Amino acid sequence: MSRTWGGEGGGGSPAATAGARPDEARRHNRAALLRRLHVEGPCTRATLASELGLNRSTIKAVVDGLAEAGVVTEAVPTQRNGAGRPSLMVLPEPSSAVVLAVDVRVEQVAMSMVGIGGQVLGRHSWNLHHRTRTPGEVITHVAESAQLLSDELAVTALGAGVSVPGVVRRDDGFVHEAPNLGWKDIALGTRLASVLRMPVQVANDAELGALAEHVRGDARGVDDLVYISADRGVGGGVIAGGRPLRGTRGYVGEIGHIMVRPGGRPCYCGSRGCWETEVGEAAVCRALGLPETTPRGVVVAELRSLATAPLPGPLDEFADWLGTGLVTVVNVMAPELVVLGDLFTALPPAVVDHVRAVVHERSLVSRAVGGTRIVTSPLGRDAKVVGAAELAFEPVLGAV
Repeated sequence: MSRTWGGEGGGGSPAATAGARPDEARRHNRAALLRRLHVEGPCTRATLASELGLNRSTIKAVVDGLAEAGVVTEAVPTQRNGAGRPSLMVLPEPSSAVVLAVDVRVEQVAMSMVGIGGQVLGRHSWNLHHRTRTPGEVITHVAESAQLLSDELAVTALGAGVSVPGVVRRDDGFVHEAPNLGWKDIALGTRLASVLRMPVQVANDAELGALAEHVRGDARGVDDLVYISADRGVGGGVIAGGRPLRGTRGYVGEIGHIMVRPGGRPCYCGSRGCWETEVGEAAVCRALGLPETTPRGVVVAELRSLATAPLPGPLDEFADWLGTGLVTVVNVMAPELVVLGDLFTALPPAVVDHVRAVVHERSLVSRAVGGTRIVTSPLGRDAKVVGAAELAFEPVLGAV
């Protein structure tokens, strides 16, 4: 069955449309069907009817209408099972509904034009330096690059999703603080919507990492998960009961500021011994004997050179601190799954195995549920841009 995010359509049961006016019911059914195809991929009309709880005549009317509008097509499956005439597959037409996905990172901006069904139609990225990291410069470059991509691909985006490594107010995309970018009190959502001339939604990068994993990663079908993002800082995205946990005004997920080492290293937040001071990128560099300013590519290459190295080793203390913080996260959130993203995806298997063991041994909740699963993200560096695309698609699928 298709999943929902933030309450957007995804089901399609008769109860969902009971008592609705015919035009409202049609819009609901259309959005539910598109979300099913967007998230789960092509299927037959019979499968759509079964999964959405709609009768075949209703499915026929919705599919025919979408096909006439060029939003879906129908085709004979490439693989046939059994004898007889095969059922046609309903496929979303990627270029019929396109969004812009932007991932603002500390040292780089990555963006994609993404079609319905999650197909990446085009990409562009550029590095950020001290002078080009200002909000105005980033906004200008995003607008120019979006226009270039649009012209090159001959598509028009219907909305945009933006990932930012900071504290973001979800209702209007106001960035309260993005310390590693040097941003404070930036009306990013409003300013980008003005220059892009389309609806723009902005969210914290780790929240969008969780969304990406939930829709297109290892957390598909998992209702309770925590995504841990490691860049210069450490952030978290949480899904509880199949829905994002956002807190007041969307300000949630700053798990990097859990105190794990009282009296430890000073953190920019004003505290000492925060988790990210022990497991963020600078901590990885220290553990590897590298300068804290070492370029990310060098750090990743060094980590991967240790792929077959056992513990104890240069990362044994780092692994202990990572496990210590995760014990607290698991005890508080009780997730079925923890996904380690960004820099953590390059950790040697022995480190991840050690962290799993620490969490299972020291977390009461993990033992109670039979062992919280801990995995590294299969989406890797693309998780945030994938999440930004899914964020943008939420309202678009209901308006196509």
